[in-house]
Amino acid sequence: MAAVGKLAKGWGRSLLRPGGPGEAVGRRGVRALRRSPVRVLPPRKERGAAAGEQQTSRERLLPRKVVTIAKSKKFRDHHGKVLLEGHRLIKDALEAGAVLQTLFFSTVGHLKELPEAELKRANLVKVKFEDIKTWSDVVTPQGLIGIFSKPDHAKMSYPAAQLASSLPLLLICDNIRDPGNLGTILRSAAGAGCEKVLLTKGCVDPWEPKVLRAGMGAHFRLPIIANLDWESVPSNLPAGIQVCVADNKEPGAQAETTSMPRGAGRAGSAPGNLKAPVKSKPKAAPEPEDEEEAADVCVPELAVQYYYENWTQTPVAVVIGGETHGLSPDALHLAASTGGKRLVVPVVPGVDSLNSAIAAGIVLFEGKRQLLRRHKQEDERQKFPVVG
Repeated sequence: MAAVGKLAKGWGRSLLRPGGPGEAVGRRGVRALRRSPVRVLPPRKERGAAAGEQQTSRERLLPRKVVTIAKSKKFRDHHGKVLLEGHRLIKDALEAGAVLQTLFFSTVGHLKELPEAELKRANLVKVKFEDIKTWSDVVTPQGLIGIFSKPDHAKMSYPAAQLASSLPLLLICDNIRDPGNLGTILRSAAGAGCEKVLLTKGCVDPWEPKVLRAGMGAHFRLPIIANLDWESVPSNLPAGIQVCVADNKEPGAQAETTSMPRGAGRAGSAPGNLKAPVKSKPKAAPEPEDEEEAADVCVPELAVQYYYENWTQTPVAVVIGGETHGLSPDALHLAASTGGKRLVVPVVPGVDSLNSAIAAGIVLFEGKRQLLRRHKQEDERQKFPVVG
């Protein structure tokens, strides 16, 4: 990027002159940027005049680098970078302490409301809006793309209001593979005041651009711990936690099939038919080569109740399964080991399953309601103790 800065040195000075394009930033912003010169890549026409139409190898790699970070999880993981697009998302990331490396912008006005201290530490690269449109996969790009170091949840500074509203409620995502669903789930978790979110292996990468867009800044409001195997999940949970699983599967239907529940379930629960599930009866003794497969579908028994009945022993975690593969045996075994329950979200018979993001919103906000009610009751008992 130093080569880019040198190439655009003269153009960068004009950018910051009063009355020039930089005037939109305001005097305070201009003074701050002068103390740390902006490294700017001017539009191609001006670049050609300054350098005789010759590009450095660094410049030629810029578009490829941006697109690769956006589309390749392997590249993001290997280089420890993520790409954020749009003013609001970039601002949320900076305020939470994420480290900005390079910011591509089409007009200086885009820098106006971003934190100046973070901008001074980053490479600022001005490019044509048409270039950003080429790199972006959104219909209406905002002209602002940032490359960040991959955020570490342990080093983030989450908003004070979010921390003050945090509840002993956690979310575990099990095989959530649709980017839009995961982003929406993360947004609901932040809105409900979840303490943190755990993503098991099999979930889509939370730093994929579609997840980031759907999350609407949730990534920078609560800890998100990704790519966990089930053996490491308990070490990321508080002691004494109860793990429940969300489902809308007919409780008695497990006696008829050995398949795992899909998403938030496959069939609606009929009121009055709520009873503990029973283990599936094998149709025949498995052949030796089928023993491993038979073991894979062994489902532990869990107490079953409707999601709107009391289940918020504190702390509590909720597992949401993906719509394709549903709740994994590992999720059910973890719930059983903690004395957890199967929380039934009843739907009309014949409806195949709830969307995982919708199921998460229903259960998490019901959990929030129950926890707030519990806290209110405990406060009242402390203020007005019962005297025997």
